[in-house]
Amino acid sequence: MTGWAHACAVRVQRRLLAMTDEPDRGDVPGWVLITLMTAGIVSVLWFVAGNALTELFETAIRSVTPSAG
Repeated sequence: MTGWAHACAVRVQRRLLAMTDEPDRGDVPGWVLITLMTAGIVSVLWFVAGNALTELFETAIRSVTPSAG
């Protein structure tokens, strides 16, 4: 193997080994923030429109459920 080919192979090998040294840990703070924001949005919607959403759900269930009688 010539000098430049060997040097190129060594660089590629080092780069591949560097990629496997650090496992992909993900973005934990980002996921925590998304989870908290989602919980906040659901809480606000539930507080503001809880009765209307409950009525909407009950009406939808009554429309697809056969009546007893």
